[in-house]
Order: sequence, then structure tokens, then C-alpha cells
Amino acid sequence: MSNLGLNFSELIQNDWKNVFTQAKIWDRHASLFEEVTKAYDVSEVFPPKDQIFQAFQLCSFAETKVIIIGQDPYHGTGQAHGLSFSVPEGIPFPPSLRNISKELTSDIGQGLPSGDLSSWAKQGVLLLNSSLTVRAHEAGSHAKMGWISFTKELLQVIQNEKDHLVICLWGNHAASFSPIFDLEKHRIIQSAHPSPLSANRGGWFGQKPFSRVNSYLHAFGLEPIQWV
Repeated sequence: MSNLGLNFSELIQNDWKNVFTQAKIWDRHASLFEEVTKAYDVSEVFPPKDQIFQAFQLCSFAETKVIIIGQDPYHGTGQAHGLSFSVPEGIPFPPSLRNISKELTSDIGQGLPSGDLSSWAKQGVLLLNSSLTVRAHEAGSHAKMGWISFTKELLQVIQNEKDHLVICLWGNHAASFSPIFDLEKHRIIQSAHPSPLSANRGGWFGQKPFSRVNSYLHAFGLEPIQWV
């Protein structure tokens, strides 16, 4: 493994470290990590480097029971902190997050008190973007670096090793990952993306993903998520 890869591996200090190592993630995607490192050296990139793997750091492999797949980090200054759809405390809600909060209110009667979804992660919700980095103010700018291959491979490992996951696929991009999952082992909850462009066309509001997640978890004796 290159020194660059070792630097990245040090960003994960829980049981995911063994998962990545045993699956040879660091070695198999060394060129990706080298390219990402160079990107941080030459341009402004989000999230901060020490938060690239925050989704894993806050949600251990052992505790993971729900996966919410986003596309890439928010590309506005101060928004991305390594969790899909989430922003740090005090940052205004981006449009997609506002619609998530609206649907949460409709579904369970209460909206988000904060845009920081860290509490979800700490309960076993893996808030995973399919690309973990993005160039400032350029949506999708790192999507072709190799992050998608990394994400697919990692999701395959998770689906093989875990049982009774709930995977929330919001929008066409997230839906492209559905073939990875064995529906005899796991549950997929699919809908439109919460962005205004997609949500206002239908297929997001009224889908009640949050109560549906908890119903599935309850059916298998798993602790439901306290969404608010």
C-alpha cells in the first residue's frame, strides 16, 4: 500500500478498518486515493479531508442496519461533512434536506431540529455518498475518479456480510445500486430523489420512508431509528 493509502486508512479507527483491509479496499483503489490526494493539493475540495470517511467513523460496521445512498457531497462552502444529505449544525438546510424534513414531518409528525444527521449515523444509519469528495462549487466533479467503483465494491461486501439491512434508494442514481442487494436478505425502499426538481414531480412526498424503515427493523427485532 502506498503512503497515500496509509494516510487515508488512518481516517477510520473503528471496525470498518478491518472490513476495508480484509476486502483489500485500500490496495484495490490505491490509484483513486492518490488522485483524490492530488485534488486536495491543487484545488478546494469538500468535505475537509479528515471527514471523507465520517459516515463510517460515526456508524460502525457492526451497528449498520440502514443505508441511505446519496450522490456526492454538497459542493457549497461549509456544507459537506462526510454524511449524505447532512450539513453541520447551524448551516442552512439545502433544498433536498428541507424536503427530507417535510416528508419526515408528514411521516412521523415532526421535522428535523437540525441539518446535522450525525444522530442517525450513531444509531446505525450509514449515510453514504457514492462519491466521497467533490471539487468546490462543481457538482459531480469527482464522480469519474473511481469513487463509484469503490462504492459498489464496498456495498457488495456489506450486503454479503450483513443480514436484514434496509437500503433507502432515493432517485435514479441511488437506484442504480439496487442490483447489488439480495432481496431475500435485505429490504429496499425506493422513491424519487428529495431534490425539488424530482420531488415536485411526484414520488417523494407521501412515500413515508422513515416509518417503513422502522417497521422492517421492528419485524426482525432490531431497534428502530429515532429520526428526531
